[in-house]
Amino acid sequence: MSEMDSKETRGQPTKPGFYVELIDPLEGCISGEGAGKSTLARALAARLGDAGFPTRTTREPGGSPKAEAIREMILAGQAKDYGAFAEALMFSAARIDHIDSLIRPALEGGEWVICDRFIDSTRVYQGVLGKIDPILLAELESVTIAGLMPDLTLILDLDPEIGLARAAKRRRPGEAVDRFEGETLAFHRNLRQAYRDIAAREPQRCVVLDATLPPEALAEAAWKAVGERLQIRPEA
Repeated sequence: MSEMDSKETRGQPTKPGFYVELIDPLEGCISGEGAGKSTLARALAARLGDAGFPTRTTREPGGSPKAEAIREMILAGQAKDYGAFAEALMFSAARIDHIDSLIRPALEGGEWVICDRFIDSTRVYQGVLGKIDPILLAELESVTIAGLMPDLTLILDLDPEIGLARAAKRRRPGEAVDRFEGETLAFHRNLRQAYRDIAAREPQRCVVLDATLPPEALAEAAWKAVGERLQIRPEA
């Protein structure tokens, strides 16, 4: 397939698999899971597998070799000095490769995909907090995802002070604070509210979960949301 053919067909094939996005408003703590995304992703994937649904887990930024290379640049702060739009372009470049090389092929093959972060991260970080013009960001998003939206987005809601404390506790001695974890508490509070606003605007896609729940209870709440929202009847 030529490069032109590839561009023309992005987003056109049917998508028999289900796509679930996990969001932690403390996702700025990319070195850890803040509210427990990584633990929840593993629990959901295992339970879906037991119920007969082949499932793949992935993350953003990253998820493919090229996207992982861009991730390292972003976390090192190499785009910060160039502004929010430059960061959005880097995230979008990583996302395009991630979608084309992993997410879309898996979905078209009938697999479920659970992704740690996706478009809502860019909408919040670079859009709401970075103050990129909404029309410009929407146009960039349209080109980037080529019609691929999560079937379900689970937002793990947690007080930022608790999430930052969890991340700090997990940090190894001598480990540097990354680009986003070093932001102020006020920044993270605004981040949390921005995700709540997305959930309020898109209730058909988003479910807010109480991330103060113990891991087992949180996994059960997420499992219930998956079953109800995606209209499946898993027996596991």
